Amino acid sequence: MEEDFAQWYTDVVTKADLIDYSSVRGSMIIRPYGYALWDNIKNELDARIKETGHENVYMPLFIPESLLQKEKDHVEGFAPEVAWVTHGGSEELAERLVVRPTSEVLFCEHYKNIIHSYRDLPKLYNQWANVVRWEKTTRPFLRTLEFLWQEGHTCHATDEEALEETVKMLNVYADVCENILAIPVVKGQKTEKEKFAGAKFTYTIESLMHDGKALQTGTSHHLGDGFAKAFGIQFSDKEGKLQHVQQTSWGFTTRVIGAMIMVHGDDRGLVIPPKAAPIQVMIVPIAQHKDGVLDFAYDLKKNLAKIARVNIDASDKMPGWKFNEYEMKGVPLRLEVGPKDIEKEQVVLVRRDTLEKVVVPLAELGERITLLLVEIQSNLYNRAKAHREENTSIAKDIDELKASLEQKPGFVKAMWCGDRACEDKIKEETGATSRCMPFEQEKVSETCFCCGKGAEKMVYWAKAY
Repeated sequence: MEEDFAQWYTDVVTKADLIDYSSVRGSMIIRPYGYALWDNIKNELDARIKETGHENVYMPLFIPESLLQKEKDHVEGFAPEVAWVTHGGSEELAERLVVRPTSEVLFCEHYKNIIHSYRDLPKLYNQWANVVRWEKTTRPFLRTLEFLWQEGHTCHATDEEALEETVKMLNVYADVCENILAIPVVKGQKTEKEKFAGAKFTYTIESLMHDGKALQTGTSHHLGDGFAKAFGIQFSDKEGKLQHVQQTSWGFTTRVIGAMIMVHGDDRGLVIPPKAAPIQVMIVPIAQHKDGVLDFAYDLKKNLAKIARVNIDASDKMPGWKFNEYEMKGVPLRLEVGPKDIEKEQVVLVRRDTLEKVVVPLAELGERITLLLVEIQSNLYNRAKAHREENTSIAKDIDELKASLEQKPGFVKAMWCGDRACEDKIKEETGATSRCMPFEQEKVSETCFCCGKGAEKMVYWAKAY
């Protein structure tokens, strides 16, 4: 990890059986173990989305070029990344189609047809789908030509309701990151330069990876009425007057798997938080050729299935190979049991986060596993938060920012005047970008660290994926 973080990351995603490379540059095959991980994350998020009153729908994969062109800022923002369909079979299409990079315009076209009165609002829709963005530089999970995500698209009668929705869904994302993936996040607003194309403003959660780079782990956009005006989405209010709806959109993608790998992984491979883990306990029988060992191990699996996601490796591979395999795959707990353990009515549990071994009496096994899974989840979060705090510094001028980025890569907190020219200068000279203006503001100095003018906003800066 410390010598070549990029190569370490590539090795982990392939050797832990999360992905394989496809024949198309920048595309990945998500293997069963990787997809089981995404399934767990997806199920946790989907439940929260439904609890907040949203319904799942599905929109088409293709967008007519004329439809995409309706919102000027939006199309300009995505133009460099779109993939075009120009032929159907051997015939050239009369109008090019875009393979969806995001679905705002499709939802807008639909909303125009189904929203007429204030009684039709709010409309709270969510879609689980794949999208395509033609990225120049790709890396599995973090940036691929095609990726999986959910995208929420909602319509509201007032600006206040849309704002409330934008904040609510950002908090849902933060909850999944922190409580399921054990990734601490900074919540805040993107600058005008970094906001979503066509949005009024963008809220974000930002996380710090092990190598000191930041990763945007979820965004929630207040779209205002810009799309509504472009697409003619109007409703009659209680006084019978025509109004444009206020909209939001928000998205959470498979890149969070990349975040989880880079926040918790170590030189042995993956470290998966128990709440997200496809397998929470892996049973490894020792001397399984001896009478009764495998039967005992399978009985354990059956009994423990009531409290955890349990599997067993009864293959003829050596125990040492199995230990390395499941450490590499990040399984939170390994359970070892052999003839002597059976005789003593005990098993050995090994934690993935600390590699600590504990001997546990069979009578206490269920309770100890439950407690250990909670402890591991909490430890991973606290460890990641401590790493973030240790790698967050303050800069009062550009020289201090440069020194921080070179000596201790991570988040740098600095005051900013709000001028785009300063933001551009920082990126040009240091490679760092504004990550967010945190909701919890601090005044770390009196003036802008770039130009020296008065400044009211503290911004997190970092080099980022």
